[in-house]
Amino acid sequence: MSDVTRILDRVQQGEAKAAEELLPLVYEELRRLAAHKMAGEAPGHTLQPTALVHEAWLRLGADAQPAWQNRAHFFGAAAEAMRRILIDVARRKSQVRHGGGQRRVDLEGADIALPDDRERLLEVHEVLDELAAADPLKADIVKLRFFVGLSNAEIADLLNLSERTVERAWRFAKAWLFAAIQGRPPP
Repeated sequence: MSDVTRILDRVQQGEAKAAEELLPLVYEELRRLAAHKMAGEAPGHTLQPTALVHEAWLRLGADAQPAWQNRAHFFGAAAEAMRRILIDVARRKSQVRHGGGQRRVDLEGADIALPDDRERLLEVHEVLDELAAADPLKADIVKLRFFVGLSNAEIADLLNLSERTVERAWRFAKAWLFAAIQGRPPP
């Protein structure tokens, strides 16, 4: 049993100091996950990995942590919190008053527009709830892979699955999401 699992058990038992001990243990892993996710964001993104971790920690309950079943439950909730934060930021930046629909153009290369990952992020978010209703495990794998940036091996370890199972679920989920985004019936 890992230190994180032991502390999560203590949190569940209502021990007040346990939540304070939890953040230092999981902070570096959460920050690594956030940094990995932020590396895939468009240049000029105002949200930094540290801010993403802190905002996710606050949304998870900060020092008043809910009862976590295990390490996978905690990191799954953290992935969901990070996903929702990134969606909120993308929505806010897509609003007209924030230049929604407009793209920054470098004056040196005025003929090349920068890619807008916010649209793709919002598209995936919109259909992800449908996938979660149909297959919660595959939706969790998408969240951990797409929004947090974990590898198949990391997801397999976290969810206590074989890496091959995660690979198959990821391939299926990608096809399902692509079909749903394109407006076709998912497989």
